[in-house]
Amino acid sequence: QVQIVESGGGLVEPGRSLTLSCVASGDVFAIKEADWFRQAPGKQRELVASINVRSIITYDDSVRGRFTMSRDSAKNTVYLEMNSLKPEDTAVYLCHAQIMTNQFRSVDSWGQGTQVTVSS
Repeated sequence: QVQIVESGGGLVEPGRSLTLSCVASGDVFAIKEADWFRQAPGKQRELVASINVRSIITYDDSVRGRFTMSRDSAKNTVYLEMNSLKPEDTAVYLCHAQIMTNQFRSVDSWGQGTQVTVSS
């Protein structure tokens, strides 16, 4: 089995920063690709950032220049560094990962999410 756990959310003032972590554990050989999504109350889930198997990263226009996604392959972890946070960034942030298991199967897995609230 594969588990995805996000952490690092919290309550911050506008303009401040947070870094989210997404750790894959269990039957994990490697994270092939990963995405950060967010979902605000009453809104559809939206894709914030993605990293592919070649570590090419793409961002939604709303966060480009403020958010930075990265990965640490040795730790099976991906990060989302969020700077210059705005109230409209308030949402539950979810990590999705395509995992290569130790049996070299590909498995899609989601975390439960971590709440980010930006408010003064």
